[in-house]
Amino acid sequence: MGCTANQKWKLGSLFTAAVSISFTFNAFALDVKIGILLSLTGSQAYYGKEARNGIDLALAENKDPNLKIQISVEDTQSNPSEAAKGINKLITKDKVTVVIGDMVSSNTIAAGSLAEKEKIPIISPGSTNDSVTLKKNYIYRACFTDSFQGLVMANFATQNLKAKTAVILQDADSDYSIGLSKNFENRFTADGGKVLKSLRYSQKDTNFTAQLGDVRKLKPDVVFIPGFHQQVGVILREAKDLQIQSKMLGGDGWDTQELRQIAKGSEIGSYFSNHYSSESKDPKLQNFIKSYKEKFKSEPSSFSALGYDSANLVIQAIKNAKSADSEKINLALSQIKNFKAATGDITIDGNHNALKPAVILKFMPTGYKYITSVKPN
Repeated sequence: MGCTANQKWKLGSLFTAAVSISFTFNAFALDVKIGILLSLTGSQAYYGKEARNGIDLALAENKDPNLKIQISVEDTQSNPSEAAKGINKLITKDKVTVVIGDMVSSNTIAAGSLAEKEKIPIISPGSTNDSVTLKKNYIYRACFTDSFQGLVMANFATQNLKAKTAVILQDADSDYSIGLSKNFENRFTADGGKVLKSLRYSQKDTNFTAQLGDVRKLKPDVVFIPGFHQQVGVILREAKDLQIQSKMLGGDGWDTQELRQIAKGSEIGSYFSNHYSSESKDPKLQNFIKSYKEKFKSEPSSFSALGYDSANLVIQAIKNAKSADSEKINLALSQIKNFKAATGDITIDGNHNALKPAVILKFMPTGYKYITSVKPN
């Protein structure tokens, strides 16, 4: 998630969008109502706005007079309770038959409970917490899971960086961070490493010197910080000020330009897992990057790509189902195999998770350096 976002948002326009997109359905027209549920304001607005850009691009690329899709948008305001209110409005008032959103696990979990009850399929572009889809019949994701992401980063720490010891800095307010911390610790320990301490912070915190004081005393080989850019940027900057020499590791929540602005260069040399590398030669990805730059005059982030992939997955499911019925769209989503997406080929598994590779990137003075890719077993 680390590229410049389109900041020129006029939120009012998001709630009136009606877009026509395209397929031929044997000479009959089809009307479908799709809900979009994203954090467009609040602390997680960067992720939601980036995803919305990708969704808009996918819709623009798939116009057809035989398929009319009406879009209804709700802003979760970066809050689980608002996510629950938003999904309720989309289902009960707007009568949508499928939903795209949210980016953040806590919000998707809150919204997913009602979607599951009402039997409306929802696909999250970026919610990686494992419980999002666990034992759910109508909840999907277009991203990898925290169990996979945690495994990737723990293996990288022990095998590539030869790390023996680690400290975890966990965001206690985030299901994403809690789940990723647990999965990293389990794999790091299984690989022979030792987690010296797991420290917590709150999203309301603005200073992390107390936690970093413990890190400096413990001198771990790596520090794993699975959080969002507002806190991580400050943590990295303060760690540098305290002359902590440990390698800093993170998850896909680090992929924002704002992190670099906050960290002020202290992020350079750190590693994080992500959904794609712009260095990839994959034609689907390169076409997406080119089209995104032309439309939004900025570099896409991984969240833009995930929004793009989610919308295209929904469009493909509607095309396969040849129906606006939520049950038929749900069945079609569950049967997606080897779908050519911007972030890699996607197969929806039995738990409604996207089987797809992860990449590890290194912060450089400008941009990222691709380090390696890891495919799911």
